[in-house]
Amino acid sequence: MFGDMMKQMEEMQAKMQEQLAQQTFEAEAGGGAVKVTCDGTRTIHNVSIDPEQVDPSDLEALEDLVVVATNRALEQAAAYEAQQAGGMMDNMLPGGLGSILGG
Repeated sequence: MFGDMMKQMEEMQAKMQEQLAQQTFEAEAGGGAVKVTCDGTRTIHNVSIDPEQVDPSDLEALEDLVVVATNRALEQAAAYEAQQAGGMMDNMLPGGLGSILGG
């Protein structure tokens, strides 16, 4: 029984990782001056900088915008992952226990 449950959990986790990899999250900073795109596994896929909205002589400000946009995208991905994991646990628990445990 325990072995079956572990196998089921591993299968569900692998399925969740596939789903996370297919989700895309984009965040911006500086009113769209910097945009960062990541997937649900929190892999950064793109950083876009609008040269018309940034001052190339102020690298520190640009770096800050990149950090802010990156953190925002990663926060979106983490929230999505937490939501998916909660749903996965609800599906695994028998007969309404998920709602009892806060799911």
